[in-house]
Amino acid sequence: MKTIAILISLFLSSLAFCQEKIGTITVNVDNLSSEKGIIYFGLFTEANFLKKEPLKGEVTLIKNGIAKVSFTEVPPGTYAISAYHDKNGNERMDFDTNGVSQENYGISNNQINLYGPPLWEDAKFQFDGSQKDINLTF
Repeated sequence: MKTIAILISLFLSSLAFCQEKIGTITVNVDNLSSEKGIIYFGLFTEANFLKKEPLKGEVTLIKNGIAKVSFTEVPPGTYAISAYHDKNGNERMDFDTNGVSQENYGISNNQINLYGPPLWEDAKFQFDGSQKDINLTF
């Protein structure tokens, strides 16, 4: 009977250690030229990158030229961050008639595609489920 109790205890404790980690991704933009409007941030997977709603979204005001948010309870995986400065408060990114953005934006890894919208391959990063700090440049 003792042996069974010990085996059950070992099994349950091994399950506790095998649980997937979840962590926090903190995103910072510190080169904002205006405190007018708000910054929208999105955490994306490849399946929804700039095509659908983000996996998680955050909105923040700009204080002293800095905008900072944290995505919590994020499991390990491959993600990308996108953010834009909604200066006029219309809750969407504005474009010229030729498709050029009228509002500043950034993506993780800070590799902006000069010939079209941001690319998943440029923005993706690995997250191990602990803590990650990302600085975006607009």
